[in-house]
Amino acid sequence: QVQLVESGGGLVQAGGSLRLSCASSGRTFSSYAMGWFRQAPGKERECVAAINWSGGGTYYTTSVKGRFTISRDNTKNTVYLQMNSLKPDDTAVYFCAAARTSYLTTALDVFGTWGQGTQVTVSS
Repeated sequence: QVQLVESGGGLVQAGGSLRLSCASSGRTFSSYAMGWFRQAPGKERECVAAINWSGGGTYYTTSVKGRFTISRDNTKNTVYLQMNSLKPDDTAVYFCAAARTSYLTTALDVFGTWGQGTQVTVSS
């Protein structure tokens, strides 16, 4: 059982950067793979990045490769998404989620715990 709270969203100009944080109140944070998802109005929820339990395995959707970096600090029970070179198409609500497995996954139904979401808006 993990409770997740995202922070760090906001309004930025194209080309700017944001760092999203996802803090967990759970005591077994390091047991779970984690993911960042985003959903824009009228669009399906998309897995942006994911990370396995140790941080040694990561996934990025093609559109963010080279711009976004997912990381985790298990001593702080926190997962991060560093977003650089932001584009207007990155505008969405970003959700942090914890998987039911320790292994790297992007499958929506494997992520059982979700944060409330944080809005990222990139202006042109």
